[in-house]
Amino acid sequence: MKLGIEGRWALVCGSSAGLGLGCARALVQEGVSVVINARGAVKLGKAVDELRQLSRKYAQQAPEQAAPVVLPVAADITTPAGREAVFQADGGPGKAFDIVVNNAGGPPPGDFRQWGEKEWLAALQANMLTPIEIIRAVVDGMAERGFGRIVNITSSAVKAPIDILGLSNGARSGLTGFVSGLARSPLAGKGVTINNLLPGKFDTDRLRGTFSATAEKSGRSLDEVRTAQAALIPAGRFGTPDEFGAICAFLCSQQAAYVTGQNWLVDGGAYPGTF
Repeated sequence: MKLGIEGRWALVCGSSAGLGLGCARALVQEGVSVVINARGAVKLGKAVDELRQLSRKYAQQAPEQAAPVVLPVAADITTPAGREAVFQADGGPGKAFDIVVNNAGGPPPGDFRQWGEKEWLAALQANMLTPIEIIRAVVDGMAERGFGRIVNITSSAVKAPIDILGLSNGARSGLTGFVSGLARSPLAGKGVTINNLLPGKFDTDRLRGTFSATAEKSGRSLDEVRTAQAALIPAGRFGTPDEFGAICAFLCSQQAAYVTGQNWLVDGGAYPGTF
């Protein structure tokens, strides 16, 4: 299926690895030029090499289309300076992005009794306020041009809160509530859709790090922890970043123009509820 988004520009945050990189890969393979962002320049550079290789492959397969551009911006997107660096990227579209994928690593787990104002503000800044600031910067331009796709990567914990992830539960739920109202504003009639993607367990560095910590704490082997966790998922395995990226690309497509204000749970069937 051709998604009808070739030639457009996307901003993909947190895209040096994991789910963010999976989304960037999927978009480049659809002919979308991307500005990718992360804090670490070295890891971001490796992602750029991979994405530019996909861009060259796209150009070979679709010679009538221009090769997608891949621009890296190593910056902390949670700061005003970091966001300005993204919007001023040399060769980029400024704030005239057609597609935005908001993504940030989740705050650390723990007992809420250990968290003070500093920890709460950091979680809110990364997982609620920064996506809102980015949306605020681009959404009116999208509406004026008659096309916009915003996808926020949140967490399955929004649907089924996890007790030790209180910082994430609170901040991401706040973003979810905000998006629910904004998506149903007059923007919906101007070609702008805003949706959330809620990942469950995906085979990423973050998940592997969590399993390593669990194995060390429990005295079990890493393989035992992985096997036990996978057994809890009806699909019997963890998701892949490319599977996640394909869903993200669909939500950014022309075909998804009638989908807005929704929370797409992608967890291999782990959530047991009907709604």
